[in-house]
Amino acid sequence: MEDLKGFYESQRNRHQQEYQQVKKRLGLLATFRLSVFVAFWFAIYLLWGSTALVVIIPLLIVLFLYLVNQFSNVKRHKKYLERLITINTTELEILNRRYHDLPDGKEFLKPNHPYAQDLDLFGRGSFYQYANRTILRQGREVFSKLLLDGYPKDIAKKQEAIQELTKLPEWRQHFSALAGETQPKISPDVVSDWLKNHKSFMPKWAGIVPLIFTLLSILMIGMAFMGLVPESLVLFWYVLGVGIVGRYAKNIIGFTAKVSEAQETIQQHQRLISELEEHTFSSELLQELQKKLVVKGETTSKILKRFSQNMTMLEQQFNLIVSFFGQGLGLYSLFYAYKVESWIAKYGKEVENWFSAIAQFDAYITLGTYAFNHPDHTYPSLVGGDIVISGKEIGHPLVDPEKNVLNDFEIGKGRFCIVTGANMAGKSTFLRAVALQIVMANMGLPVKGKDVKYAPVRLLTSMRSSDSLADETSYFYAELKRLKYIVEELEKDDCFVILDEILKGTNSVDKAEGSKKFVERLVNNGSTGMVATHDLSLCILADELPEVENRYFDAQIVNGELFFDYKFKEGVCQNMNASFLLKNMGIVD
Repeated sequence: MEDLKGFYESQRNRHQQEYQQVKKRLGLLATFRLSVFVAFWFAIYLLWGSTALVVIIPLLIVLFLYLVNQFSNVKRHKKYLERLITINTTELEILNRRYHDLPDGKEFLKPNHPYAQDLDLFGRGSFYQYANRTILRQGREVFSKLLLDGYPKDIAKKQEAIQELTKLPEWRQHFSALAGETQPKISPDVVSDWLKNHKSFMPKWAGIVPLIFTLLSILMIGMAFMGLVPESLVLFWYVLGVGIVGRYAKNIIGFTAKVSEAQETIQQHQRLISELEEHTFSSELLQELQKKLVVKGETTSKILKRFSQNMTMLEQQFNLIVSFFGQGLGLYSLFYAYKVESWIAKYGKEVENWFSAIAQFDAYITLGTYAFNHPDHTYPSLVGGDIVISGKEIGHPLVDPEKNVLNDFEIGKGRFCIVTGANMAGKSTFLRAVALQIVMANMGLPVKGKDVKYAPVRLLTSMRSSDSLADETSYFYAELKRLKYIVEELEKDDCFVILDEILKGTNSVDKAEGSKKFVERLVNNGSTGMVATHDLSLCILADELPEVENRYFDAQIVNGELFFDYKFKEGVCQNMNASFLLKNMGIVD
C-alpha cells in the first residue's frame, strides 16, 4: 500500500511541478502576444508611409500567428497536466477508501441479471464505483458489459492483456489524460451508425466531370480573352455550371453538415488512435484490438488524414470566392462531395471498429489499473478436473484491508456447501466474496486470495428479491420466479449457484421443507454451489447426501459482548444471537 501511495504521490508531484512551469510559460506567451499586437499598431502609426513598414508588418503578423499557435498548444498541455494531476489525486483518494462520490454505474444495472443485483456490482459503494477508471462513455459501456458477461471465455487472453497493461502505469495515465480531451457533441455510436448506413446520392460521373468541366472553363475563358469565342458563351457556361450544382445543392449542404459533425467526433478520437498505433503490444488480445486500426495494410491515421483534407475542401464551398467562381466554373461542391462520399463508401463501415478499439482499450486500462493497485491479488490458475474453486486467504476486495478476515475455501464439482451462522457473523459477505471471485476471474482480473485455482463456470445467484407494486408481484412470488429461473438455466449449462436464506416469505416449517427440497433438486442435478441459512434443519442433508457439506461462521458472547471471529469453519453453527441482540438493545426484557 505504501509503495502505491509513494508512486501516485511522486507522479502527482512531478506533474504539479511541470504544471507550474507551464503556467509561467503561458503567462509569458500571453505577454509576448499582447506586446506584438501593440507593436503592430505602433508600427503602423509611426512608420506609415515608410518602406520599412512593408517588411515589419508581415514579420509582426507571422510572429503574432506563431505566438497564437504556441499559446494554444501550451494551453492544451496545461489541461493535459491538470487531468494527470486529477488522475493521481483520485487514485490516492481511493487508496484511502474515499470513492463514494465517483460515478456508480447504476444506469447499467439489470434487475433480472443472473447475479448483478445480488453482488453490489453497481450503485453506491459498488465494485464498479471502486474499480472504474474509464474516461469515455463507450469505455464505461464496455467495462459494464465485462462485469455483466456471465459466460466465461478467453480468460487466459484477458489475463495476459491485463498483466501487460499492469506494467505500464505511466502509459495508462497518459492514455486516460488524452482521452479526457475527447468530449464529442455527437456520440460515436451515432456517428458510426450514420456512416455505416449512409446512402450515396452523388452520381458516379461527379468524380471526373468536374475536372473536365474545370479544364473546359479555363479553355473557354482563354479563348474569350483572345476573342476567339463571344463572352456570352462563357456566361452561358457559368450559368450551366451553377445550374448543375444547384440541382444537388440542398442534399450537399445537408450532407456537409452531417459529415462535419461526424468529423468532429472522429478528430477528437484521432490522438487516441495515433497513440495506439505508435505503441507496441505483445499480448494477443491487445494486438487484436490494435489490428482494428489497420485497414488493408494502411493505418487509420493516414486514412483519417485523407478524410480531413477532403472535408476541409468541401467546407470551403461556403467561402465567398469559391462559391462565386468555383461552383459555376468547376462544379466544386459536386467534386468534393463525391470525394467524401467515396471515402464513406470505402471506410464508413470501419469507423465502428476504430471506436470499438478505443473503447476496449479504455476499459482494459481500468482492469490494468485495478490489478496494479492490488498486488496482494492473484491471477487464478485455470484448471479442469474436479475442482471448481479453491484458494487460500480469500476475501472480499471492497472490505477494508485492515478489517478483512481472510478464509481458505475449496469446493469441487457437484458439491454443495450449506453455510450456517448467527446474524452479522459474515455469511453473506463471504458468499459475495466467492461470487465476486467468479465474476472477476471470468473478466481476467486477479482475485483477493492466494494459490487460487478455478474451473471457468457461469454464476447464478439468489440473494435478494423484492416485491413490485407495478408488476403486482409479491416478495415470495418474486423469489419463486428467481428460483425457477435458476432451475431453467441449470438445464442449459453447468453453473455455480449461490443462495442466501431462500423462501423467506413463508412460515418457518414451510420454508424449511421447501428449502430442503430445492437444495436436494440442485444436488441431484449435479449442481455446484453454496446456500446460507439460519435454518439448522437444512444441515441434515449432509447426512443424507454425500455431495453436501456443512460450514459455519461462529458468534460468541464474551463478557456480555457479542464477538465474531469471521472464520469459515467445518460443521454446524450452534450459537445464534437474535435474542441476545433484542435484549442488549433494549427492545425486549
